[in-house]
Amino acid sequence: MIKTNMAREQNHLLQSYKVGIIGAGISGIAAAKQLSHYSPLVFEATGSIGGVWKHCSFTSTRLQTPRCDFEFSDFPWPERDNSTFPSYQEILEYLHNYATHFDVLKFVKFNSKVVEIRYVGDRQTTNLDVKPGEYGTLLRGYPVWEVAVETDHSTNLQWYAFELLVVCIGKYGDVARTPVFPPSKGEEVFNGKVLHTMDYAKLDKDGAGELLRGKKVAIVGYKKSAIDLAVECAEANQGAEGQPCTMVIRTLHWTVPSYWIWGFPFFLFFSTRSSQFLHERPHQSFFKSLICLLLSPLRKAISTFIESYLVWKLPLEKYGLKPNHPFVEDYASCQMAILPEDFFAEADKGNILFKRASNWWFWSGGLEFEDHTKLEADVVLLATGFDGKKKLQDLLPHPFSSLITDSSGIMPLYRGTIHPLIPNMGFVGYIESVSNLHTAELRSIWLARLADDRFKLPSIAKMIEQTNEEMQVMKRTTRFYKRHCISTYSINHSDEICEEMGWNPLRKKNWLLEAFSPYNSQDYHEKKDA
Repeated sequence: MIKTNMAREQNHLLQSYKVGIIGAGISGIAAAKQLSHYSPLVFEATGSIGGVWKHCSFTSTRLQTPRCDFEFSDFPWPERDNSTFPSYQEILEYLHNYATHFDVLKFVKFNSKVVEIRYVGDRQTTNLDVKPGEYGTLLRGYPVWEVAVETDHSTNLQWYAFELLVVCIGKYGDVARTPVFPPSKGEEVFNGKVLHTMDYAKLDKDGAGELLRGKKVAIVGYKKSAIDLAVECAEANQGAEGQPCTMVIRTLHWTVPSYWIWGFPFFLFFSTRSSQFLHERPHQSFFKSLICLLLSPLRKAISTFIESYLVWKLPLEKYGLKPNHPFVEDYASCQMAILPEDFFAEADKGNILFKRASNWWFWSGGLEFEDHTKLEADVVLLATGFDGKKKLQDLLPHPFSSLITDSSGIMPLYRGTIHPLIPNMGFVGYIESVSNLHTAELRSIWLARLADDRFKLPSIAKMIEQTNEEMQVMKRTTRFYKRHCISTYSINHSDEICEEMGWNPLRKKNWLLEAFSPYNSQDYHEKKDA
């Protein structure tokens, strides 16, 4: 703090802009494009755009959805009907082409890390320009936030001032979530190597192969990153000298081999307006709530139908990998993973092993479990996720840092974008759906139109009421509600955004398509409302 204050005092010319954006991943680039008429200043801590796709991807990392479901509304993929899942390199190329096509890169300051944020909204005027109970306009005509930026690792900080600050640093990357161990049972007693997936992603192909080849590897976790790591480990350990890797699993999740269930396309079950009508949504009328209650047996039947296929198709029971919770809970929390083709083939060959454990700790030769068994390991890879909320709390000043999450650990964001109690700040990329790119783009469009004063926000009390209702729906839908995922009511969520912007929420050509075809970014092209 002393260094920051001194740097600020030395800087006599505070550069002022209307809009600042922190982060140049998918969300930051989407926000920059939609707010381009304000010439926003985008701070990117690294030397490239892409966010987690650039810095937290492995050689095997691929998109989890078909490319036609992961594209900007005004920039389709060159081969959007290609049924293969794009690799992370293809995602980065697509994002770079998008940013180049719309001339967004000119707004980005690379190798510029935001190290401090200050609220100065009450310094510019002695008059109350926002009525009690109202959020106010996003652009007030004077700076509200000051931002300290460290460029190219220089000790001299540059300060900038903004009327609107959009935070797009995301929930993943930067701050690793790691287990906490009792004294003398942490990684300090382990004689091997311990890496979080964030550190593993920094290795090149040769470095990763050298780390894994011929080593006894333990992978902690059972989500997408852990599954990809297990396959990479198995591929590196082919042959007589190879060693099996062991996945240490606390919580099981449903995995899917493809987007087909008993011969039906997956979108029919969750991604159409008719399928989402079965699920509870926020702010629904008494009649719709009653219909939803009456249709709950059908909702459970669909989940059971999908589970029956997965148990038949995959050797889940053979390896003790069948979750106890319904499939719909994983889908509702955006935790459904698409399996790599060779995952269970490698398990059948003995190259991937599984160990269920609620608690574990280190010993000198590997991992020890609560049942007093031990697992020898040379390398332990932690696929234990990231702490994006801590990243935000460390960045924002008091008292706003304490408001980031509510008592249940959820970020209370109106329309997934505005925190009712944090003025003149937007958050893009903190609400999840089946396609996070589509989610980020639509909310960036909404945010830009809000900045243009094309519509007004409800009162602060009303926004808090609506976000609380949304949280209650998530809590009733899945035990993994803290991920803030809207996948089971994403169309309804988009409907509300469209209505608020003055758009027609019905985006299809006829009622048949409206009811039974999936929604994607192309349905929300602005030309449809021109």
